[in-house]
Amino acid sequence: MSKKVALVGHCGPDSSYLRLAINKAIPGAKIVAADDDNELKALFDDGFDLALFNRQLDFGFDDSSGASVIRKFARAYPGAKMMLVSNYPEALEEAVKAGALPGFGKRELGSPRVVQLLRDAVADAEPAEATAAAKGS
Repeated sequence: MSKKVALVGHCGPDSSYLRLAINKAIPGAKIVAADDDNELKALFDDGFDLALFNRQLDFGFDDSSGASVIRKFARAYPGAKMMLVSNYPEALEEAVKAGALPGFGKRELGSPRVVQLLRDAVADAEPAEATAAAKGS
């Protein structure tokens, strides 16, 4: 079964680079995007294997901090696999404290480290919606 990876709050150019990195690391992955709160909620309800959040969420999101949104969804969907994409180490650390897996910076895209992080993140991943259903949400 192919893996489903979500891009949350990324601009067009970043989305293109992320898609290339995902395709390299997880051949055949289905890549979807969420560019506002409604799409993000639907994404969590539908399920995914990994969500890659932008550090700064722009229009369409009530909260502009990727780490804050990760914290919110980590509480509601404790099994969801999420990562922050940021070149700022302090933002990556904040996201991990909020419930994300260790993420990576945009400057690292295409590196062997990012390929391995993405592969490891979806290995044995249980879709977020299955985790919520098991919890009774």
